[in-house]
Amino acid sequence: MIRIHNLTKRYEKLIAVDNLSLDIEQNEVLGLLGPNGAGKTTVIHMLATLLAPTSGTATVNGFDIHTDPEKVRSSIGIVFQVPSSDDLLTGYENLKLHTLLYGVAPEIREKRISDALDLVGLTDRKNDQVKKYSGGMRRRLEIARGLIHNPQVLFLDEPTLGLDPSSRETMWEYIKNLVRKEKLTIILTTHYMEEADTLCNRIAIIDKGKIIALDTPKKLKSMIGGDVVKLKLKTEGANIDNLNALPFVKKIDCVEGYVLLNVDDAKKNIPEILKHVEAESVESSSPTLNDVFLTLTGRSIKEQAEGGFMERYVQYDKH
Repeated sequence: MIRIHNLTKRYEKLIAVDNLSLDIEQNEVLGLLGPNGAGKTTVIHMLATLLAPTSGTATVNGFDIHTDPEKVRSSIGIVFQVPSSDDLLTGYENLKLHTLLYGVAPEIREKRISDALDLVGLTDRKNDQVKKYSGGMRRRLEIARGLIHNPQVLFLDEPTLGLDPSSRETMWEYIKNLVRKEKLTIILTTHYMEEADTLCNRIAIIDKGKIIALDTPKKLKSMIGGDVVKLKLKTEGANIDNLNALPFVKKIDCVEGYVLLNVDDAKKNIPEILKHVEAESVESSSPTLNDVFLTLTGRSIKEQAEGGFMERYVQYDKH
């Protein structure tokens, strides 16, 4: 459904997307996972013909982004990071406007609007002005608008950005329902690990404009091996060399004031670990996509979310 070949975008000395090649199959949900400035949004904008590549090319639904941009745009839907619906119009009026812009035939226009509203759970609020919608409702309206012309490919650029954890999980359910009912091909950009893990068939981890790993969430996490133990030592900078001698410890990292261990059977072996270091706190978990990114780059993907090992912040792509 989407073929990307050596796609590159440069801004003077900065390379935002670096020689990226990727194939995405029909009815696949492909996640672009990476930190602030990784190039995720730049990829989306080039595929949607909103931004010209410096070099390389891509086809979307069989249409070349260079030679057939109008056909590309007519076959895709896109939900941007920042909601762009008109606050003064109702939800219904926003969708009606977009059916006109996309040339949806008059005889199916009302049914298409009704189906889209029903799909995202906004039928009861269709006559309310968008300015009265919650953040989650606005995001759902954006998705409905992106679907109004029945596209075959949908781009979701940080679809849950700025939502609270409860609204984010609700949005995930709407997206999963959308995939089941509409049989779409979706490219989703995110820096939320849980979002990528929940929604995506495959994940492309992007750092500094390059894909550094591409596989299913399960296979990516299997790269880590074993469980992850996080220690906060009582004495900063204490010697941890003796942990290397423990046969069940596979890897040791020091990140943001914590010691992270990849170990076999954390539940069984934590008591033995604590015999060798004085810890103020200890936590354990199964491997996450953040652990994969940390292993590949030496850094964590930070995000604004509750739970998890790392302190988290909302981040935005610069390009």
